[in-house]
Amino acid sequence: MQTPSAFELTDGRIIDLYLGGDPHGRALVMHHGTPSDATSFADWDMDCRARGIRLICMSRPGYAESGRMAGRSVADIATLVEMLLDQLGYRRFHTAGWSGGGPHALACAALLAPRCEGVATLAGVGPYGEPGLDFFAGMGPENIEEFGAALQGEAALRAWKAANAEGFRSVTGLELAAAFGGLVPQIDRDELSGGQADTLAAVIRRALRGGFDGWVDDDLAFTRPWGFDLAAIGIPVTIWQGDLDLMVPHGHAAWIAGRMPGAVLRMVEGHGHISLVTQHRSAILDCLFAGPPSVGL
Repeated sequence: MQTPSAFELTDGRIIDLYLGGDPHGRALVMHHGTPSDATSFADWDMDCRARGIRLICMSRPGYAESGRMAGRSVADIATLVEMLLDQLGYRRFHTAGWSGGGPHALACAALLAPRCEGVATLAGVGPYGEPGLDFFAGMGPENIEEFGAALQGEAALRAWKAANAEGFRSVTGLELAAAFGGLVPQIDRDELSGGQADTLAAVIRRALRGGFDGWVDDDLAFTRPWGFDLAAIGIPVTIWQGDLDLMVPHGHAAWIAGRMPGAVLRMVEGHGHISLVTQHRSAILDCLFAGPPSVGL
């Protein structure tokens, strides 16, 4: 397992990059949650290595060591991913995104066809303001407040984070469940103990050590037009969702799945936002790479 490093793209932009899994395997681009960074999938290293998968994770602009891209849209991340894959020498790839990473994985599926061969979202957030999606229904109070601030603009959102989120920049594993407050059902609280909590807390601290830029830009991007058409995605899509999720309620997953003709919705009963990913990693990877490998990388 490697440590993250600064990587220069062809346009001169510096991104924070984590590479794991099988160096000679099929490419899997993983998109982290909000707030988070490239190291959030470091514990997927051995599972990917065992399956012949090259794990590729970059911190979105504004997180960790990745320079900010103010005003970025969800679609803009696909351009960075394409540059990264070209430089790493991969023609084809699969992609997946957890939570705030879900829309960015879908952007890659929509905008990088036919290079992208399969996509999965793991409790991925839906777009705000779309007919048929009650964005706030079933959402924990902290996220309702946060997205409410985002809808008022960047200044209001930064003020909200300064008043409510500063503790995440120094949060410890022992403090994490309490810091999430009403966003975690009991099964997620159970996951946020011991080593798992310490790992996630370290990821969040690293992601936010330079400030809130990445988190702010994510929230703003989610509440604006994403920049692509979900209905245009023609590759296999699996939408994973826990029915007890309070960060991204299950209505988001159902709405997203209903906008793509080939999408499969996997509603996992009895699971929340965190337990879905920590306990179903193997099933997620096996499902995503269920088809025969393509010729070449």
